[in-house]
Amino acid sequence: GRRPCTPRSPGGADELNPIAHAKPYIEPTGLVPVGAPLDALPLAGGRLAFTAARLWVREDAAARVASVVPVAELQRWCAARHGDGDPRPGAVLDRLGEARQSFAGLDLANPRLMGIVNVTPDSFSDGGDQPDAAAAIAHGERLLAEGADIVDVGGESTRPGARPVSEAEERRRVLPVVEGLAAKGATVSIDTRRAGVMRAALAAGARVVNDVTALTGDADSLAAVAESGAPVVLMHMAGEPGTMQDDPTYDDAVLDIYDALEARIAACVAAGIARARIAIDPGIGFAKSMRHNAELIARLTLFHGLGCALVLGASRKSFIARLSRDEPPKARLAGSLAAALAGLERGAQILRVHDVGESRQALSVWRALRDAC
Repeated sequence: GRRPCTPRSPGGADELNPIAHAKPYIEPTGLVPVGAPLDALPLAGGRLAFTAARLWVREDAAARVASVVPVAELQRWCAARHGDGDPRPGAVLDRLGEARQSFAGLDLANPRLMGIVNVTPDSFSDGGDQPDAAAAIAHGERLLAEGADIVDVGGESTRPGARPVSEAEERRRVLPVVEGLAAKGATVSIDTRRAGVMRAALAAGARVVNDVTALTGDADSLAAVAESGAPVVLMHMAGEPGTMQDDPTYDDAVLDIYDALEARIAACVAAGIARARIAIDPGIGFAKSMRHNAELIARLTLFHGLGCALVLGASRKSFIARLSRDEPPKARLAGSLAAALAGLERGAQILRVHDVGESRQALSVWRALRDAC
């Protein structure tokens, strides 16, 4: 896909005024701990604050940085735009600062870990490791003991090139695992794109729906989640797993994905799913090139402007190997932790990981160092 235009040397926020009709995007920068003796605004109500922001705009699909401004100037500009009849920048700024409500009963003041349990023979990293319900339940229990806050159970591989399985087979794989882990008190997420599996898993004790299609893969999925009252993770994916890595192209990957998730949030809200019940996942590795993945993580703070909890799932993804020495999935722990820490430094609230114990240790050290500042 195309790279965004090379930013020109930015000036003040007034540079946006000649193109005020353009949609603004606010990317917080200059992150510091909340309470630092600097002029800063809280990021998603968490332990980080931002001192400045890049203001992106699009003209004829191409993106550019129109300005890099300190937060005081950003606030003045948003207020001026509101006074001129454009409330959009101010609304984004408000969402950037608002504290995220609890997700599935979990306080998001500190980051949470979502451990992965794949009951599949063909997942890219651990296919066949949990060949039956008993093994999958035992694996889920290990992840809980290692510090997982959510256990994400999936029965259909969505790796690049994967073929779909029947709904009956997906149910056969996941329902006993969901029921078994829920009976042990686990907060279980069901990783599926089928409304029938969502309903059955929620009835079996799952508390969260995690859909790689952002509730577009099944015409009934929006209603299934709305009626259930369950929280949902909306992930970005273009196309289908079988073809999604065939030359993925965007005008600007980060802004295009932001727009797509914004549209899905609006559809969910219109269907009766409150924004507080929604988490978003930019979909690392799903219809993304190596460069797209790197740009998404580098500019992750922009997604807080959507006003939802932010999930990052970079664990063992192939872009790690491409940036390194082409290691196989299970040899990508170091790169997975590096990506996870980059996400934490940009305010991600939920990390979806395979290696829970190692991720918990990294998170604990990161948090202690952050809080010592």
